[in-house]
Amino acid sequence: MSKCGYVSVVGRPNAGKSSLLNWLVGEKIAMVSHKANATRKRSNIIVMHNEAQMVFVDTPGLHETEKLLNQFMLDEALKAIGDCDLILFLAPVTDKVTHYESFLEKNKKNTKHLLLLTKIDNVTNNEVLEKIKEYEEYADKYEAIIPVSILKQTKQSDILDVVEEHLPVHPYIYDTEIMTTEHMRDIFKEFIRESIFDNISDEIPYETDVLINKVEEKHDLDVVKATIIVQKSTQKGMIIGKGATAIKRIGKDAREKIEKLTGRKCYLELFVSIKKGWTKNKQGLKELGYDVTF
Repeated sequence: MSKCGYVSVVGRPNAGKSSLLNWLVGEKIAMVSHKANATRKRSNIIVMHNEAQMVFVDTPGLHETEKLLNQFMLDEALKAIGDCDLILFLAPVTDKVTHYESFLEKNKKNTKHLLLLTKIDNVTNNEVLEKIKEYEEYADKYEAIIPVSILKQTKQSDILDVVEEHLPVHPYIYDTEIMTTEHMRDIFKEFIRESIFDNISDEIPYETDVLINKVEEKHDLDVVKATIIVQKSTQKGMIIGKGATAIKRIGKDAREKIEKLTGRKCYLELFVSIKKGWTKNKQGLKELGYDVTF
């Protein structure tokens, strides 16, 4: 009697969704950044637990904005909410319950969900209990409420056992040996984007993207060539940096992430190209893989 299902992981930007998924699978696969709205697309991360196959769906943060790229990101999150068997709603313990109320309005199908109180390491046990009391008003909405500390207190099984309980009886969808349905080139792209977010300040990372030009597996290393896309010549200069220091730092950081995942040496070559206003028009977004349909 195997169980299997899609579990969408949702919450406001910077709620800890990608960090949680990397912790659950035991590998760094999802892009993580301390800056909000780093995740742009849905991605599947697969966890086997007991007799269950859990296909977790990482999503962009739930937020409202008029920017075209951000509208695409919100649409990705809403599709994940509508197309799954179970939802994990991540609520940082210091958040007001208004974020949760907004999620309930977006959950049009009333898909059952678990409420995860994240980032509890930053507060006292009494504050956690007080926040749980605040959510008790909505106890008829969620299946369970789980305080989460991925740093020390919580075990993966504390979450996975409850997820398994609420999944349908169903044959496995994917090979039990794989951890993600994403292509390696897409993971490499996200690692490079993450390195840009970590090494370049202000708003520039939000106006950049990455095209993977080539991935070649040789007998002793992977060769990856990629182009960082920016909107303005000033941004290109900041990505490269004085004496190419910035792009070298980005490349080193991304290469180390790739090598840790693959267990192989990687030769990473980065280029920078200007595509004016790519975030502001549907064609520019489509060329970079963001198929805006609204």
